[in-house]
Amino acid sequence: MNRPTQHPAGGGPARRAVVTGGAGFVGSHLCDRLRERGTAVVCVDNLLTGALDNLADRADDPGFELRRHDVCDPFDVEGPVDLVVHLASPASPHDYARHPLETLRAGAHGTFNALELARRKDARFLLTSTSEVYGDPQVHPQPESYWGNVNPVGPRSQYDEAKRYAEALTTAYGGVHGLDTVIVRLFNTYGPRMRPTDGRAVPTFVTQALAGQPLTVAGDGSQTRSLCYVDDTVEGILAAATGRHPGPVNLGNPVELGMLDLARRIRGLCGSDSPIAFVPRPGDDPLLRRPDITLARTALGWHPAVDVDRGLTATIAWFARLTTAAPAAATAPAGVGG
Repeated sequence: MNRPTQHPAGGGPARRAVVTGGAGFVGSHLCDRLRERGTAVVCVDNLLTGALDNLADRADDPGFELRRHDVCDPFDVEGPVDLVVHLASPASPHDYARHPLETLRAGAHGTFNALELARRKDARFLLTSTSEVYGDPQVHPQPESYWGNVNPVGPRSQYDEAKRYAEALTTAYGGVHGLDTVIVRLFNTYGPRMRPTDGRAVPTFVTQALAGQPLTVAGDGSQTRSLCYVDDTVEGILAAATGRHPGPVNLGNPVELGMLDLARRIRGLCGSDSPIAFVPRPGDDPLLRRPDITLARTALGWHPAVDVDRGLTATIAWFARLTTAAPAAATAPAGVGG
């Protein structure tokens, strides 16, 4: 799939893309793939939750530029831009609990500033939204037509409502300014470059299993998540960037796993004998999460290719190398998806 990214409105290859949040987990992988496809990349990130280590492969890359800047403040990029991808936001429950106002600003001011850049540059704009716009769903699996079941003042509301507002703002820009926009809703993504202590289920279970610590499962572990390996998620984002469907489009793996089953699977793949420890379930933690990806299959020709065991094995190997280089134990209980 090493084709250049296409700008659907102009029909030509995207020579230059701006990626907000490009030093984060998903964003850094997207920057790598864009560069592999020959697209110059300007990464805009204030490193609130991103890390320079994620961009180590880009250190001597003349086609990559890092701008350390908070996208909640207005910004500009000199020269032509064909594609703007807005990922910047705290994305794990622990991160947006610690940074609630920054999360809301990223969804509001950050989205506005990224849209304004795309409008000035006549570039395509892609918003990475989230499955959290569905809240604790009463429809299963979740199609894009479902409006969701969200608590607007709950412990996850800063992230849920920030992304819902970002979708509304993106849609309005498309209608008012004729901006070429697309919205994708990312479901639970995992893989290398996740932070060990970000509180999401996969890195927490992996680091605990590797350290021989109890695997902390929230509630009784019956709540489900659908885990998509980061390479597949990035391919889905690129498919949306090259496609003509404005979205929203779900990007995720329709294979559903219970959290207790996930903990046991990771423990087995790690060769660990760590016990399972049950901890209180966080407030508003969704019971079910599974994407309906019919639209992604038909409109984008996309579906995940990496099965869960293969993705987890690669992720565990990455965390094992990380732990060897700088030993660190997961201290925060988890077991929720993210």
